[in-house]
Amino acid sequence: MVEREQVRPLAPATDRLSSDDDEAVLHLKKIRRKNCIRCCGCIAALMLIQAIVIVILIFTVFRVKDPIIKMNGVTVTKLDLINGTTPRPGTNMSIIADVSVKNPNVASFKYSNTTTSLYYHGTLVGEARGPPGQAKARRTMRMNITVDIITDRLMSNPNLNSDVASGLLSMSSYSRIGGRVKIMKIIKKHVTVKMNCTLTVNISSQAIQEQKCKRHVDL
Repeated sequence: MVEREQVRPLAPATDRLSSDDDEAVLHLKKIRRKNCIRCCGCIAALMLIQAIVIVILIFTVFRVKDPIIKMNGVTVTKLDLINGTTPRPGTNMSIIADVSVKNPNVASFKYSNTTTSLYYHGTLVGEARGPPGQAKARRTMRMNITVDIITDRLMSNPNLNSDVASGLLSMSSYSRIGGRVKIMKIIKKHVTVKMNCTLTVNISSQAIQEQKCKRHVDL
């Protein structure tokens, strides 16, 4: 009895990939890989450019600059003189200081209470506090600070007689403003501005004859 050979059907010709088809698949994979590398490279380049731009802006446009505090003028009020030369004991005199705060930054400068102290030959004779405020970006904020002076402290100073004889009172002031500069809710910088001034008050005209100021900024 002759066994019949079992003949297995051949796979269709379409199920077998030719060498040309293999090369096409490999070429397609290479193209996809190159496109992926290019895409990643573009993203990395954009992130690098963005980081460089941010760094440049931080050190140029967004760099925190020193606020400038300036004493524009001083007015003497309530000065009661005896014979037009000597302050009357027991009375108060006031000095109104016109102070401006210039903000050169591209963001607002918010400051807290300002303090101003007045000295006569090293003795504290008056002190005042100014209200908090805000200097807008690249704007100047002006305010008047009134310092009440107790003349009894002037009268008890041994230098008063010589100053009255010359018609001039030499005084010094110290002002301090603390605040914060905030840029784009990212950069926050605390700033403290200090200013020392020397004043020469003319007793007869009750005006400031000369003043010199120096400021210091702590960032």
